[in-house]
Amino acid sequence: MRAIVISAPGGPEVLVPCTMPVPVPGHGQIVIRVAWAGVNRPDALQRAGAYAPPPGASPLPGLECAGHVAEVGPGVTRWAIGDAVCALLPGGGYAEYVATNAAHALPVPEGMSLREAACLPETCFTVWSNMVLRGGLGAGERFLVHGGSSGIGTTAIQIAKALGARVFTTAGSDEKCLACLALGAERAINYRTEDFVDVLRAEGGAQLILDMVGGSYLPRNVRALADDGRLVQIAFLTGPKVELNFAEVMMRRLTITGSTLRPQSDLAKARYAAELETHVWPMIARGALRPVMDSEFPLEDAAGAHTRMESSGHIGKIVLKVE
Repeated sequence: MRAIVISAPGGPEVLVPCTMPVPVPGHGQIVIRVAWAGVNRPDALQRAGAYAPPPGASPLPGLECAGHVAEVGPGVTRWAIGDAVCALLPGGGYAEYVATNAAHALPVPEGMSLREAACLPETCFTVWSNMVLRGGLGAGERFLVHGGSSGIGTTAIQIAKALGARVFTTAGSDEKCLACLALGAERAINYRTEDFVDVLRAEGGAQLILDMVGGSYLPRNVRALADDGRLVQIAFLTGPKVELNFAEVMMRRLTITGSTLRPQSDLAKARYAAELETHVWPMIARGALRPVMDSEFPLEDAAGAHTRMESSGHIGKIVLKVE
């Protein structure tokens, strides 16, 4: 099969086309013939040598895809060869075929293209597990998500809106802010011209913040929270280390938590998949959630896709066309 390998830790140019054997499904696994693969920030971290795949996972990048079931391993009862699926992957999505746990696959929503479906798993698993299960977002709460025009951000805005939350977001240009408003954000803050702390404090503070920026945003997030508010950290684009006065966390009864998705157990991811099918797939069916598509690249130009992603000029998801 055709695939993209990381030839050495480095920039986008280290993503090199190659050929390698088609994977064989283990117990409880399926092999998917990949039509489209999603491109995500963790792929770039892996490429740079900063995010190793978990033990036993494919060394190839790629954490989500959509396609058709090509082979079914022992113990799999739900899926049959030819079924259209999208799936969360432990790795290996930048290839014509990939093996993954059968319980981490979901049916392609009715009426949705495989191109769009490839953009659902990584963002939906991440947003639902952190914003809802970990962060406990409820209807009527003030919710702030940073990076609102990213794949995570566009997904979080739509799901939070569908849950009845008041959605606030930050983005780096007026164009991106307009895109966030169109998705249902009540207020989109251009962080180059406004201070999100001032905006949220004027509203009474955020009950929940979902942040992937880190760095100097951490103490600012604390100031932007309402008393008893929650901060969920899912990435650190500007670094994981900062000085923070925890007296404010104690006095105002704040909760700071976070998670990464890839190292979690197969069982945990299977539970997230079941949650998505129960709660999020109906949002898609009624038109409350749709992936925002930025651009597509052929599999062989994975380097171009990474360059586009790291430019931060994109709005929504970037995909690789495999078939």
